[in-house]
Amino acid sequence: MSTPSGFDELIHPSTRLSVVALLAATEWADFPFIRDSLSLSDSALSKQLHTLEEAGYLEIRKEGGGRKRRTKVRLTSRGRSAFEGHVAALRAIVEGAGPTTTPTPSTPSAAGETSSPRHAQHHVEAGR
Repeated sequence: MSTPSGFDELIHPSTRLSVVALLAATEWADFPFIRDSLSLSDSALSKQLHTLEEAGYLEIRKEGGGRKRRTKVRLTSRGRSAFEGHVAALRAIVEGAGPTTTPTPSTPSAAGETSSPRHAQHHVEAGR
């Protein structure tokens, strides 16, 4: 099976995918909000944000100074497009993994039981 168009290896790791998915739902998000929402440490989140920023997927803005300094993050249009393409690729993978034939339901036997061995065992045990 080939990898669908739009699959993004950079976004795919679960932590980065979680960060990008969270940011896709908002215009800007504060660093503490992202950290707390995803249960990440400051250093783990900083590392992921830096990787995504280097790829051009995020814009990071530092506001204020000293103890009042705030870090705000948003997806760039490139990051949003990459996320949407990745989600579409994941959907294509999942939809392609479905059954190739439609399963047939169990057929009742003459005794009124189904042909399913598990179901038949239940009837035997219940009759004891």
